[in-house]
Amino acid sequence: MPKKAKIAVHPLFPIGRISPRLYGGFLEPIGTMVNGSMFNPKHPTADEQGFRKDWIDALKAAGIPSVRLPGGNFISGWDWKDSIGPVKDRKTHLDLAWFQYITNEVGHDEYLQWAEKVGFEPMYTINLGTGDINDAIYITEYTNHKGGTYWSDLRRKYGHEDPYGVKVWYLGNEADGPWQIASWDKDPRGYGVRAHEVSKAMKWVDSTIETAVCVSSSPYLDHYPDWDRQVLEQCYEAVDYISLHHYHTVPLGELPTLLASSVYFEDYINTEIALCDYIATKNRSQHKMKLSFDEYGNSMRAGKGFTYGITQERYFQKGFQKHDPREYILHDPDNMPAFKFQRPYGECVDIATTASTMLTFLRHADRVEIGCMTGGLNAYAACNHDHVWKSGLHYFFQQMKNYGTGVSMRTGVECDTFDVPSYATDNFHMYDAREGLPFIESAAAYDDEQGTLNVFVLNRNWESDNDATIDVSGFKGYEFVEHIELYSDDMMASNSFENPNAILPKVNANTKCENGEVSANLKKLSWNVFRFAKKA
Repeated sequence: MPKKAKIAVHPLFPIGRISPRLYGGFLEPIGTMVNGSMFNPKHPTADEQGFRKDWIDALKAAGIPSVRLPGGNFISGWDWKDSIGPVKDRKTHLDLAWFQYITNEVGHDEYLQWAEKVGFEPMYTINLGTGDINDAIYITEYTNHKGGTYWSDLRRKYGHEDPYGVKVWYLGNEADGPWQIASWDKDPRGYGVRAHEVSKAMKWVDSTIETAVCVSSSPYLDHYPDWDRQVLEQCYEAVDYISLHHYHTVPLGELPTLLASSVYFEDYINTEIALCDYIATKNRSQHKMKLSFDEYGNSMRAGKGFTYGITQERYFQKGFQKHDPREYILHDPDNMPAFKFQRPYGECVDIATTASTMLTFLRHADRVEIGCMTGGLNAYAACNHDHVWKSGLHYFFQQMKNYGTGVSMRTGVECDTFDVPSYATDNFHMYDAREGLPFIESAAAYDDEQGTLNVFVLNRNWESDNDATIDVSGFKGYEFVEHIELYSDDMMASNSFENPNAILPKVNANTKCENGEVSANLKKLSWNVFRFAKKA
């Protein structure tokens, strides 16, 4: 049996204010996310633009706060100007990133108008692969200028009188990736100069916007973190965020290594913060750079094998030879095949790994302000060809959105630990061994104006429950409200349209609180929220 875990929170140890943008999603037109889930003119609920109203209503009810769109690798070869105006006049192009035809039926305006219908904040990615500085100027003007110019009046002509008012703009996507169209892999200084000039010009069009510059899109690329340094030396004062991506990927069946994801996210965040602060000191700057984790996820997949002696550049080039058998696909939104993840487990593991990552973000809330989970839209409202439903992750994100507000608080945790060996899924996803990882992870959100304190606790022990105490005695005048838990005794349990209640949150009535100390049992692989409120 594991020893009793101890958790402590005190009002004297704040970290930083929590941004609602931390609980967002990411959308790219790959497979069925746009053509099928978002857009299907033949669906029974389709509106006048071909958007599925059942998914709009479900996402609106779920209250997803923000989404980064419309890409992704796709964006580095996309010309937004070919996607505006009458649909019949739009150009169809090859998407070199994902070997698909882009018909542009869903274009620039449709993405932003869909955001208006759902009610989330769109955070827009521009093309800095094949795109140039004029493209950046024109798209900002078309999107955000009130009128009286060619591009802003063109928006009005095409049916949107008022500016869209997009506030966050991403300056390209994974610019350092050798897989990227028009990659800046070999020229970080050049990309930094381009980002500086583009950000400057876009802000001259609209001084209210914020921009995000790409740094290394994975901590496992050979040029990390020096590529990042060379970029930031050129554009540090001109941008507001750095854009980070990380997909923690482990071989099939390796559950402990999958659950260890947070330590690798933690290292990535700490390195980037240190690098930003180094550049700030070098520049004698007071500018405090913020972090945007605008693509992230955790998954298992069948490994491709590790080959000694092959560089990462050569590894990615292997997929782009003349003999590559892949053919371009035209995705019919009404023929929406089910996308199946490779995973020998149910949704409780998805909840645990996502929670572990989110707790890491909360523990850095003073610097990490944006989080866009890949698959986050389906987490808020799962969707297939015919139906929408609430996944297990839906309830996790609802709790984070509703209870993870105010100021993030430092938590102290004492508990049992586990170790993981080094492992490699392929030549790109390689991880070093780690020792002493805590089974219990925690973070807290304190909103004194609203009179709430919420302590989040994850038990990532896959074999055993754990008794725990939570000391909140420093929060005078606060009383325990409830303990909400989200888990299943069945490791294979997952919600579906046919069985939407396989994983549901419930209140643990056995949890007690005396003199500011909670005593609770944490189920294995469980997500837990302990709520406290200021006495009336």
